[in-house]
Amino acid sequence: MGASTVELDGFDRTTFTHAGATRAVYRAGQGPAVVVISEMPGITPTLLTFARRVVEVGCSVALPHLFGEPGRDPERSGGRSMASDALSSFAPACVSREFTVLASGRTSPIMDWLRALGREAHVECGGPGIGVVGMCFTGGFALGLIADAPVLAPVLSQPSLPFGLSPGLRRSVGLSPSDVSAAVEACSARDLTVLGFRFTGDRLAPPERFATLRELLGDRFVGVEIDSSPGNPWGHRRAAHSVLTYDLIDESGQPTRDALDQMLELFRSRLVDVAPG
Repeated sequence: MGASTVELDGFDRTTFTHAGATRAVYRAGQGPAVVVISEMPGITPTLLTFARRVVEVGCSVALPHLFGEPGRDPERSGGRSMASDALSSFAPACVSREFTVLASGRTSPIMDWLRALGREAHVECGGPGIGVVGMCFTGGFALGLIADAPVLAPVLSQPSLPFGLSPGLRRSVGLSPSDVSAAVEACSARDLTVLGFRFTGDRLAPPERFATLRELLGDRFVGVEIDSSPGNPWGHRRAAHSVLTYDLIDESGQPTRDALDQMLELFRSRLVDVAPG
């Protein structure tokens, strides 16, 4: 992936080029690769903490830089709020031709580059295949990678594209019909379990999208929906959104911690604890 320099507390900055597009990719760890596609506002310290948990399982991680300023802490941004930091990343991404935000039945063009990154990461890191985690704006990208990359452990956390401004968009999984068919076929051929996480009150990741995934994948889709209703026993805020990062309550017995552990066990069982050959 090119020459690297050490940045971001142990993560190596590398580059990856496909079809004329070159982007930075931050790498850490050893073992089978997991591609972690960040939520807004990008590769933050919170996301890096999450990535280190993946490394501890025995995987390497690849964090592609798609938007935002890598390493920026939105909670220590000189008076700027986390919401304003997210907005500064959100607006350019929304108008970018690489992301399909308001159309059903279309795959975001960035998917081609991400699939190529997944294939290259598998060649470099070895193992039986790769894992992939998409979050929020990129949540559904994990499903898209299944169609044309060696994915064995896909995780969709609060998938939010396309934006659910109509019933059809709320049901959409953000892929073209051909990519949907390819992903469904690959799930069957590889005997995959697809994990999905969302909070029950999250309007950005609507329940209709999980219903579509259940219709498409049947028991292969394990959709975990965490109670964020007013007065819920877990203390989740009503607007809780980021299951694995900002809204994670990292305590034993908490449902967000259970979701994190479920994801790590998927990586361990499908990528790490697999006999060679």
